[in-house]
Amino acid sequence: MKRRWVKAEIDLADIQGDVLRGYTYPCAAYLFLRIVDPERMRALMQRMLAQVSTAEPWHIWLAHPELVAHVDYLAVHMLPYWEGLPVESAVDYVVDKMTAAGFDVSLQPFVADIFFEQAPAVFEQTAPNPTVYPRFDGVNGVWFTADFSGDGDATAEAVAVDFVEPTATPSTSTSGCEPEDFGPEVAGKVALLQRGTCDFGLKVENAQAAGAVAAVIFNEGTIGDPDRNGILIPTLAGYNATIPVVGTDYPTGRSLVDLANSPTGVTLRVKVDGLGIQGVETNNVIAETPGGRGDRTVVIGGHLDSVFEGPGINDDGSGVSMMLETAEEMDELGINPRNKVRFIFFSGEEQGLLGSDYYVSQLTKGEIQDISVMLDFDMLASPNYARFIYDGNGDEQGFAGPNGSGTIEQVFKDFWDSQGLKYETIPFDGRSDYDAFTGVGIPAGGIFAGAEVIKTQAQVALYGGTADVAFDKCYHQLCDNLTNINNKGLDEHSDAAVHAILTFAQTESGVNGTDKGSTATTTAKEFKGHHKVR
Repeated sequence: MKRRWVKAEIDLADIQGDVLRGYTYPCAAYLFLRIVDPERMRALMQRMLAQVSTAEPWHIWLAHPELVAHVDYLAVHMLPYWEGLPVESAVDYVVDKMTAAGFDVSLQPFVADIFFEQAPAVFEQTAPNPTVYPRFDGVNGVWFTADFSGDGDATAEAVAVDFVEPTATPSTSTSGCEPEDFGPEVAGKVALLQRGTCDFGLKVENAQAAGAVAAVIFNEGTIGDPDRNGILIPTLAGYNATIPVVGTDYPTGRSLVDLANSPTGVTLRVKVDGLGIQGVETNNVIAETPGGRGDRTVVIGGHLDSVFEGPGINDDGSGVSMMLETAEEMDELGINPRNKVRFIFFSGEEQGLLGSDYYVSQLTKGEIQDISVMLDFDMLASPNYARFIYDGNGDEQGFAGPNGSGTIEQVFKDFWDSQGLKYETIPFDGRSDYDAFTGVGIPAGGIFAGAEVIKTQAQVALYGGTADVAFDKCYHQLCDNLTNINNKGLDEHSDAAVHAILTFAQTESGVNGTDKGSTATTTAKEFKGHHKVR
């Protein structure tokens, strides 16, 4: 498919002597941020290099000077169907910077399927109580369009499909998971489907096979579990949805089930005007050091793309910025790592980890075994941030990564401990680009500043910030721009990231599990990227 976009350049060279580079979404210009603080990065690396010769622990204290911007600013009129893929200017910028820093740079082309909405979706009750339900905007609202929904505008009575009363145990409902769940009464109706044990896409395929004209998937309602009661944003990727589908929270879904089962019944309107495009060409950018042990390669990952709704400055301009500046300072300081370091700037993350899935799918068995660790850096500057570390050994979250992932976890813990900073662990739940690597037994880990989840009062005691507000209230929204960066949080996460990168780049020890890629624990994950699949 021919790309139809127009490029223009705007010079903002007066900002810290650098030219900023960014792009516009359909009506406004936004900066695609690459953060840089050369003095801070240089000081960090020099101290770490000194410790190599003195055999001191890898624990460094750094001041947190003011961050400055580091990107050329390119204004690119980008048509909506490029959601989830980086514009060419972003790819070109990374290629130019990494090549200038002395890295061997290559593009890895692949094709991706993408989805976006061409017109506003509709979810409303037309009878007996006419109600226009508010669409979720990142802060408020009760519903959202399912990713890869089918098209249509359906107004019909609703039918509850195999609803079960929630308990304190999650994933107990099998609503819509079997064709037998759908009786003849579903034909021509809107299917009300409860979240539970199987993929949303399977529920929808079963519903449309039974003749449903639309589907509403609502959260399960697990007692005491906010994640299984709040707004549900499902993805149907990998399935063939042909009817309009939206996701909603448990209170809304439960009220509709009660009405559907009452003598009055309930009539709903569900409208989606979406467009799925198959076979869109895009590229991962791979940049690696010319030297270093290839059998202990350290992979550093972040993603170049953002969602259609916003420019993605925190998600993941913050991670990409740290990667770029780390590479430039390695060159500036003449660091020749003992182990090969491979920076990968993934495409298609927001559409379901497409770039990282493709990259790993192309590795041979030998190439998999040659990767020592994968370090993932996605969202490092959330405005109401926390300090999260992936639970590599599974002792806190119940799901362990491949052998060696616990070592990565401990490196981050030790560093933040040395700074007197508190942290929490989070599970490998499939929400970022590490997922394909852990799936083939590559040790992985990383840090994360938080997204749409609400910060608790207990977490305020650990990190500061504001309780009852999301870690990033602009997550996947138009406001994820240059004002959506917490510099202090970015400092703390960047320090930890650089420390881990150089620790594994310079170590003389093998990470447990790298000689032979271990088999990752197989658990049915609820996420594929940032989208819920079940």
